[in-house]
Amino acid sequence: MPLDSKAAETLKGVSTATLTTVLLKKGLRNVWMRGTKPLKPGQGRVVGPAFTLRFVPAREDLATPASWASPISTRAAIEAMPEGVVAVADAMGVLDAGIFGDILCSRMKKRGVAGLVTDGVMRDAEGVLASNLSVWCDGIAAPPSVAGLTFVGWQEPIACGGVAVFPDDVVVVDDDGAVLIPAAYLDQVLAEAPEQERMEAWIMTEVDRGIPLPGLYPMNEETKARYEAWKAAPV
Repeated sequence: MPLDSKAAETLKGVSTATLTTVLLKKGLRNVWMRGTKPLKPGQGRVVGPAFTLRFVPAREDLATPASWASPISTRAAIEAMPEGVVAVADAMGVLDAGIFGDILCSRMKKRGVAGLVTDGVMRDAEGVLASNLSVWCDGIAAPPSVAGLTFVGWQEPIACGGVAVFPDDVVVVDDDGAVLIPAAYLDQVLAEAPEQERMEAWIMTEVDRGIPLPGLYPMNEETKARYEAWKAAPV
């Protein structure tokens, strides 16, 4: 399902650090995907429903160049990606076989894919950067995916960076990496995350004023009262 435009805009205003705090308060600790680093700085914050891709270890009879033309291939998966999704690829942390290169990333960009997140690596770095697809990964390697991986399917539950990702869970990714919002928690996060972001921004202004941290972060009752008065004050 596409992500509502209002929800997307709300989440684009919330950092992944804030989201991990909000989710932690709900008992969800394992939501940050390890190894998901921005391929280049300044990609901004990307938000979208997860479109999952799954690789398994390479097997010689399956992981061949001929497999690229198979009905079950990364090529076929890309053609099934709706506009606005974040492709999330389970590459099992393999760091010596690049799952995508310049041609595939260019096609994803042309289809309107919002970004690519993987716990694996990319290849054709110069071409991938030139595609302008926003990518988060764990590095670069020249060998193709079939050198170490077999692609087996899309839009099924996967693990990425040690996090369980289901199709249509929501992914938010910025300079800190990728955070997973389970679909069932989306409404709660949308209701609470902007306030958490606002509160922390106010705390930063207090820090800039020289206010000591005890009683400020976390807030004691006196600080909460000052914050509430600040919120109620006319702009």
